[in-house]
Amino acid sequence: MMNLTLKVWRQANADAKGKMETYQMSEVSPDMSFLEMMDVLNEELIEKGIDPVAFDHDCREGICGMCSMFINGEAHGPDRLITTCQLHMRKFKDGDTITIEPFRAKAFPVIKDLTVDRSSFDRIQQAGGFVSVNTSGNTQDANAIPIDKHDADKAFDAATCIGCGACVATCKNASAMLFVSAKVSQYALLPQGKVEATDRVLNMVNQMDEEGFGN
Repeated sequence: MMNLTLKVWRQANADAKGKMETYQMSEVSPDMSFLEMMDVLNEELIEKGIDPVAFDHDCREGICGMCSMFINGEAHGPDRLITTCQLHMRKFKDGDTITIEPFRAKAFPVIKDLTVDRSSFDRIQQAGGFVSVNTSGNTQDANAIPIDKHDADKAFDAATCIGCGACVATCKNASAMLFVSAKVSQYALLPQGKVEATDRVLNMVNQMDEEGFGN
């Protein structure tokens, strides 16, 4: 079991001035996930009549990309190839101080505490992250189009981007180019996506710039 000091960013709303608050955690199991540890913190805060820390989460399986926290200066914390929900407390030691902040970027404004608005990613997707389909009744079955295994594998690799925003939070310029390039590539590598490939790139990059991401 571990005793930890948490320094957590608290901000009541998008317009409020935020600050770091310090909380002491005791008897933290190394087998807990980071979010389970945050759940315990919130239970203790609620019992004391303090507003719990707001943070995003959904699947808790490393799939949805919701659990965005900047932990000790790193997006998703000290482990590698994981999201925050997959981070376990065994990565920390008894007596550690853990600093927890939201993903910071102009295009990711804070909603409350550790929760940020990442709808800018949605608008980039809406600008071109799709394949137009003729639904007149003469639509060709997608499975009838042969796709080279190499191309299919590369498209699948690009599609594994879950849009968590860690690339933006890590980049000093808050660039979203890694996200946009992944979404562009997953379509452009497939025959169904080649028809609109040029327009897709232009529209998605233009939307990225309009959202205020860096380069």
